[in-house]
Amino acid sequence: MKGTVTLECRRADGSLKWRDVVHNGITNAGLAEIAGLAGNTGSPTAFSFLAVGTSTTAFAASQTTLGAEITTGGLARNAATVSRTTTTVTNDTLRLTHTWTASATHAVEETGIFNDASAGDMLGRALTTTKNVVSGETLVVTYDVSFA
Repeated sequence: MKGTVTLECRRADGSLKWRDVVHNGITNAGLAEIAGLAGNTGSPTAFSFLAVGTSTTAFAASQTTLGAEITTGGLARNAATVSRTTTTVTNDTLRLTHTWTASATHAVEETGIFNDASAGDMLGRALTTTKNVVSGETLVVTYDVSFA
């Protein structure tokens, strides 16, 4: 299981400001939750929320949260559009997408997938390097997790 994250920032006029593609790490808690979902055991909850943050702390499988999740300025954690897509085998990839509109300036450094609107388990985390988003711009995160 591995992930790829595409981030795009668009100016208020819709033109592309920057685009970046990064790879993620899968967390221990995320693996455990996926096992529960696959076997319908325990009380698993599907992953359907995306968040961004400002921490540059290196990924570790033991992490359960973003290092510094953004909760203001239009970039707070939000429900994603969830679908499946094909990478190698039909429907082998989970895709989460969300578009935020910034109402303040933020330096985005990380992104993650969660199974709760405010807490929950983090499936994966990716570092973005500094990506500035200013008020009025949109940030689109497309987070793919491939199971093939």
